[in-house]
Amino acid sequence: MPRRVLFLCTGNYFRSRFAELLFNHFAAARSLAWTAESRGLALDLSTDNVGPISPHTLRGLVQRGLPPPDPARFPLPLQERDLLNASLIVALKEAEHRPLLVSRFPEWVDRVEYWQVHDVDCSRPEDALAEIERAIPVLLARLD
Repeated sequence: MPRRVLFLCTGNYFRSRFAELLFNHFAAARSLAWTAESRGLALDLSTDNVGPISPHTLRGLVQRGLPPPDPARFPLPLQERDLLNASLIVALKEAEHRPLLVSRFPEWVDRVEYWQVHDVDCSRPEDALAEIERAIPVLLARLD
């Protein structure tokens, strides 16, 4: 049974979805016994998200020669069981996600690894995706 990494962002629409899909692609290519899932900490705050997955994420996958998910699922809210089933939890931006964890899942705040990947309000989408693309191989090497 593979171990699970859980990627968290606010809306489970852009960053965490890209991290999940990229991680799963590279983990499978390396035959690692790890799989990724992703969830959103506050889907209620993500009112501008339209459709099941960000067009930036889809474009980033295509640019890297990776297939888009088929079918594309809609964002999923984080639940306690997701945290319990994860071997490793990664929140994509500490300044954004730590306060959400404090308010919604306080007992998990110190069990999360925090990255520093900005959302589209602070960064160009392609820069955020490139940052995730740099972080995933480092994470995979650590888990190998």
